[in-house]
Amino acid sequence: MEKNTRSMYFVPGNEPKMLQDAPVFDPDAIVIDLARRVPATEKDSARILVKEALQFLDYSNVEVIVRINPLSSEYGLKDVETIAPVKPNALMIPKARVEDIQTLANMLSGIEQAQGLEEGTIKLIPMIDSILGLESVHSIINASSRVTAAFLNAEDLAADYGSKRTKEGDEILYARSKVSMACRAAGIEVIDTPYMDINDSEGLEMDTEKANLLGFTGKAAIDGRQVEAINIVFDASLRQAAFPQAHTHI
Repeated sequence: MEKNTRSMYFVPGNEPKMLQDAPVFDPDAIVIDLARRVPATEKDSARILVKEALQFLDYSNVEVIVRINPLSSEYGLKDVETIAPVKPNALMIPKARVEDIQTLANMLSGIEQAQGLEEGTIKLIPMIDSILGLESVHSIINASSRVTAAFLNAEDLAADYGSKRTKEGDEILYARSKVSMACRAAGIEVIDTPYMDINDSEGLEMDTEKANLLGFTGKAAIDGRQVEAINIVFDASLRQAAFPQAHTHI
């Protein structure tokens, strides 16, 4: 990513008003979702809508990421072929595998060449959302130089290993720690899973603080009202990093 990404605001790709209004909440990035939040009957129309949004709406002050469908689905490659030519900042890949990253990197090189873009313009953000993805996170994030961040999708991950999500998040502590450390070692950004209760501002702040302490560089938002609180937490973290307190070496 071009800058520190504190907040990623997810919006469905089949909602024109949300696509238009998303920058108003001042997220560092918006993630336009063509996968989970778009029903199968609307995949094709949403794809065209998102293409037109990237062409005609003003996203000049925000990073634009498009969450495509899994490459293993009938929609994934169509998403890439339609969306990549209109130059999103990045594509987010659900159910990401090493071979998916490599396939996409090669596809994007061809599209960039055809569009007269510098190679590597479009970045990749794998979603860590399965047991296999978690155990392969190091290989996935190092599969291409296009990978500039990873996103932990704890909702899908917990479902994959049969756990129930809680507000405390104890059930994802291992996953958070593993993904954060892998990304830090690779020198890329790492974005935490969203806090699902959009009406619990205190819980959101606590969960964001926890993610920050575990080394995450940003957090997803599923409602525009969550963005400001997330930005505040990570702003404070950046200020502390810029002016570290003296400490005793042991």
